[in-house]
Amino acid sequence: MGKLSTHVLDTMHGVPAGGVVIELYSMTDATPSLILTALTNSDGRTDAPLLKDGDVKRGKYRLVFHAGDYFRAKKVALPDPSFVDVVTIDFGIAEDGGSYHVPLVCSPWTYSTYRGS
Repeated sequence: MGKLSTHVLDTMHGVPAGGVVIELYSMTDATPSLILTALTNSDGRTDAPLLKDGDVKRGKYRLVFHAGDYFRAKKVALPDPSFVDVVTIDFGIAEDGGSYHVPLVCSPWTYSTYRGS
């Protein structure tokens, strides 16, 4: 059973980042196509996988994390414009039905990702 999942960790406060808006796009065609919009829960995860089973298809994808809005809601003093605001991660799924976990680890000053399990 394949799935695409994500979560967001706030390294400034050392907590999962709840309330982050995430958009998932298919990048296989010339124009990005929005698949879904999700919101992280109090554990920094979405309530359901972004894709599961037969919806996990080989191709190029984009995750867009609205990290700046999250930090502004936490009343973090950010410069204008913010250094880290909207984080875009382009990645590929190489196998139909594979399992992919693409987390975001972030602060107002840096971010990173990796392929998790």
